[in-house]
Amino acid sequence: MYKYVIFIFIVLFVWAFFIEPNLLVIKRYNAKNLENKKIVFVSDFHIAKGEKARLRKIVKKINKINPDLVLSGGDYIKGHDGKTTLPIEDIAEELGKIKSPVISVLGNHDGWYDKYRVQKALERNGIKVLRNNSTIFKNLYIAGVEDLQTSMPDISTALENTEHQRILLTHTPDIYYDIKDEVDLILAGHVHGGQVRIPFIGALICPSIYGTKFSKGDFKETQNRMIVTGGLGTSILTVRFCDIPEIVLIN
Repeated sequence: MYKYVIFIFIVLFVWAFFIEPNLLVIKRYNAKNLENKKIVFVSDFHIAKGEKARLRKIVKKINKINPDLVLSGGDYIKGHDGKTTLPIEDIAEELGKIKSPVISVLGNHDGWYDKYRVQKALERNGIKVLRNNSTIFKNLYIAGVEDLQTSMPDISTALENTEHQRILLTHTPDIYYDIKDEVDLILAGHVHGGQVRIPFIGALICPSIYGTKFSKGDFKETQNRMIVTGGLGTSILTVRFCDIPEIVLIN
């Protein structure tokens, strides 16, 4: 019996640390009010040194979907001090190979690294970065706010001069109840689905003031709907269990 327990532990360890973090699935949602646009939402890349192949896999999958628009919740950087991440210039160069228009906000890891450097690298490769402002794509307004941990999100300023239909892009879901204006959709990341999820229980822990409440999924607790992605990468420990990295596809 003891040998079987050890065997199962080894299998689960290998799966959680070496296999599942390198998988990739497409999570589909429907949104009736976005003029039949096909939108991809991605977040929390956390590309480490030596992980350019994983990034290329993500870019290839997005191009295969061939969306009208790609939205990103940020966190391209791995780690807190820049020592373990692939340089943002290399990350941005690969992301520049996405064939669809890309609009992004920045995450807390991007801010700790150097948000101005991250923004410059992304925009040099054709990626629009929103920081408490908005842009328009084919009659669809995209508003994006600053990261809550490393800056000050200004929802009102971001939504200035926008009309329906509009999407609010935020790195963290923690601002959900602060959004008093009605928008068509809120997209958030940051919490990685918890990275470790127990069947029938869900996430064990999330970096959120609301605990695991907004770990990932589809939420409608106010006048606004919010989709939270489980993200693409990992933070602190390179582990995922019952939380496969995902690309969100909104039809």
